[in-house]
Amino acid sequence: MRGYSDEHETFDDLESRLTAMLPAMYQNNQDEVRAVSMGSAGLKYGADGKAAWNEIWGSFCDLAMAGGPPHKGMLLDPGDKQEIDAGAERYDNVVEEICRGIAMVTGLYADPSPLPGWIRMHCTSAVMARWLAHAIVMENVSAGFKGLGIYLPAGPRYRVEKEIKNVVTAVAKTTHYWVEHTPREQHWVIAKLFLKMDSESPVVQALLFEDDIQDSRQWMLVSKMTACIFERTGLRSANLPHAAWLGLDCSDLRAAIWMMRVLVVSNVFARHEGTVLLVPVNPVSDPDGEVVVRMVVRAYGFCVSRKIF
Repeated sequence: MRGYSDEHETFDDLESRLTAMLPAMYQNNQDEVRAVSMGSAGLKYGADGKAAWNEIWGSFCDLAMAGGPPHKGMLLDPGDKQEIDAGAERYDNVVEEICRGIAMVTGLYADPSPLPGWIRMHCTSAVMARWLAHAIVMENVSAGFKGLGIYLPAGPRYRVEKEIKNVVTAVAKTTHYWVEHTPREQHWVIAKLFLKMDSESPVVQALLFEDDIQDSRQWMLVSKMTACIFERTGLRSANLPHAAWLGLDCSDLRAAIWMMRVLVVSNVFARHEGTVLLVPVNPVSDPDGEVVVRMVVRAYGFCVSRKIF
């Protein structure tokens, strides 16, 4: 049986992991960051009538990873196959504009994914792709990683001034903090942290692709995980209608933010919508929900020990 000191050594390790993941500017003032938005920057247009994505921002809000405001209040999902098939020409235009915007704000190449609803941004390293995917999801924009690539959402309903801008802004913001505020030496530290996390448990992302989701199995898993988490923490389901994510009502913004961040350094993608913590339901990488449940319980214990709850 684990003792009191063992438990607190684990919590100390989690705190050091959080420090390692954050850009240097946040490492000594994590509790000073406020989840208050600066407001949205207005679009500018070039002589060709297209959005001048590289001329919009002079600065960015704090990272959601560091406790800042998520770029979106609720998750931006990709379009589904049915609506993409019905609006194929519009969808192609949206994909082209998001890829153009990404190239302008990051210098990175992005292209259409062979899977409908997604584009793929190519990073310079697998560590960069993984860190950015975590950071973008915490901004409440759907994302996932595989190798050097990040998958980002697109859909025929996306508008330049709304959803397209959401994707480009989230990418611009997170890439800025990775490139400008995370030194090369820290990239090695984060790479070692990812290896350590992988040795402990598989990484659990939200399901990205429609073909991976079997509704009946998905909702059964949601129900099982909800019951297990409530029994071990008292956290109740927020009953959100999203099969890929389980919402947990933390009833406190600071608690939701801290649990989200602890989960990210426990190899579980996480995000929050206000006081609701959201964790992935993935029957492919976490068939019984056991990994996510265990890490939610650990994150809850961390927050209790630090008097966050």
